[in-house]
Amino acid sequence: MDFGVTIERGAVPWQIFQQDRNGRAAIALSGSCRRIRQSFEPPLTFEEVDAGAVTVKARIALESSGESVCPWTECRVEPDLRWSVEFSVPAGGLYRVETYMEYAGWDGLSSTRGDMVHHIGVGDVFVAAGQSNAAGRAKNPVEDPPELGVHLLRPSGRWDLAVHPMGETTGAVHLGHFENHNPGHCPWLHFARLLKRELGYPIGIVMSAYGGAPLRWWNPEENGALCGNMLRQLADYDLHPKGILWYQGEAEGYENGAETYLDRFSAFVQALRGSLGQPDLPVVTVQLNRCMTPCGLELDRQWGMVRQAQRDAARRLDRVWVVPAIDLSLYDFIHNSAQSNLVVGERTARCLLAEVYGRELEWRAPEAEKAVRLGPDRVALRFKRVYNWLNPFEVAPEALPFEAEDGQGLVRPSAYTTGRDVLELTFPRPLEEGAVLHGAWRCDPGPCIPCDCMRMPMLAFYGLAVQEP
Repeated sequence: MDFGVTIERGAVPWQIFQQDRNGRAAIALSGSCRRIRQSFEPPLTFEEVDAGAVTVKARIALESSGESVCPWTECRVEPDLRWSVEFSVPAGGLYRVETYMEYAGWDGLSSTRGDMVHHIGVGDVFVAAGQSNAAGRAKNPVEDPPELGVHLLRPSGRWDLAVHPMGETTGAVHLGHFENHNPGHCPWLHFARLLKRELGYPIGIVMSAYGGAPLRWWNPEENGALCGNMLRQLADYDLHPKGILWYQGEAEGYENGAETYLDRFSAFVQALRGSLGQPDLPVVTVQLNRCMTPCGLELDRQWGMVRQAQRDAARRLDRVWVVPAIDLSLYDFIHNSAQSNLVVGERTARCLLAEVYGRELEWRAPEAEKAVRLGPDRVALRFKRVYNWLNPFEVAPEALPFEAEDGQGLVRPSAYTTGRDVLELTFPRPLEEGAVLHGAWRCDPGPCIPCDCMRMPMLAFYGLAVQEP
């Protein structure tokens, strides 16, 4: 029954509002009101009454205590009994909206009730975009429970408490993201929970990933349908998100699109930022994990080039960063396990806490900086951002994920020595001038990924030129 004060626009249950630079959100509420008298004698009846001047009031209160965050405020009421009000609400929550009505000539029986909207918050909202590892495909169990203050905008267009599977498309209204498979566990609930605990205010996630999606479906200079769909998701709530969580690229190898991935990804980021009017919108990318299906050399090269493009994007584009996933276990032949998703969520959270929120955290992975020839068959591979010491786990040299390539083809090292931030690789033959080095580049790079001991695996790379002394 829509009598008394009805809230029609401005807030829905579980909604997270993106705060502005001042740590507040403008929440504009509007609706209608009806003056109704209720009869308590059977049969119960309700009749509209013509009372005197109507006053509508609203407030924002803490759910936990009922204490006013924004006190009772008189709303603007039009002659047709449409009402509106706007609050400036500080970051935090969870909050509820309350309304009620007063009018001249109230007889004690006529309704003064008003709508309430529960479990809203003000904080930061992130969009999860890309393909299936962003949507989440893991079905193995892991403890990753929901938490009040970590909420989700589903493809149904409804805000909800964030629970797995976050990418489910039941009741989808944005059909561009209507999945043809049931999704599973994804990294973003754990990511959001870590941010909420560190920052002290609610975090919202907009699920906008689609399994199997190539980059061309996101890039407006090509197809761009998924980007348009994502923009419509955000427009439903006039959302300008805090950042983008991007995990995509597996499809490019199968479409032979790796050579142009960097330019096309750059065009996508530029177009998205332009459409949102956010030229410095943060973007965190996840470098591709492995694929276990048998792959030929051509597909291996495609995956290597996509991983290299993901490295290059973080160097070319402002406020774009990359985190590794190549050391993590899989649920099936290509999708991260649920336990691995927790690690991806943590690495992504640490990146943003450092780069966007100014926390002093070591989040960057070791990265191959240069390869220098030491002799006809020897190369020194030096890494930057090794905070502890480089650990290749003392495996046999052929188990290392490194290969040199020259006019004679590919060759693996036959011996190596380890320094704090350098590997000296010896090959079974002299390398020709113009040789390059690849690292963890194949679809399946093998079981051993060198790490900064006690911290992070190295980023994969492709085509690093061997410098002459």
